[in-house]
Amino acid sequence: MNDRIPEIRKRLKKKLDPFRYEHSLSVSYTAAALAMRYGYDLDKAELAGLLHDCARQFDNDMLYEKCLEKGLEVTEDEEKNRILLHAKYGSYMAAHKYGIEDPEILSAITYHTTGKPDMSLLEKIIYIADYIEPRRNKADNLEYMRQLAFIDLDKALIEIMTGILYYLEKTHASIDKQTEKACEYYRKDSLAKPEKTAPQN
Repeated sequence: MNDRIPEIRKRLKKKLDPFRYEHSLSVSYTAAALAMRYGYDLDKAELAGLLHDCARQFDNDMLYEKCLEKGLEVTEDEEKNRILLHAKYGSYMAAHKYGIEDPEILSAITYHTTGKPDMSLLEKIIYIADYIEPRRNKADNLEYMRQLAFIDLDKALIEIMTGILYYLEKTHASIDKQTEKACEYYRKDSLAKPEKTAPQN
């Protein structure tokens, strides 16, 4: 375990409400499990999972003000749906408040809500861990998604993104263009890959 993880847990426990803190712990453990499955650095996965929601201590309007104050770009979609800014400002906080310098961890925090085209392994792990962690109970097909995540990470990514876009469209909620681009990228990428065939005897 990274020596800084217990210290960061203590700091987060003071800043986040109990539900958000427990969610952050669950995401960190799920991310570590996925890292074990796919051969990624456990400490980096756990750190990214732990800090992915560190900015959720602020309400949406405060997130907007803080992003402007720090000179962080706010897109039109983010201005309409300010909760999205917790990922961007969370990455800023991870770097400036928690001393995280690793660009992979910071990027995984930035894109854990919207995703993006051509995600790194850590970005995929955090995006999926946030969706399937054990305390989640409202999304459709969670049991299936949890199994799929440990079988085929990219397929799980596509299924989750497709489900989120469908839900947002059905509820007439604001849709971030980054999520649409990410989903389109992975659907095309999936179609471009050759079908896996069973090994011949």
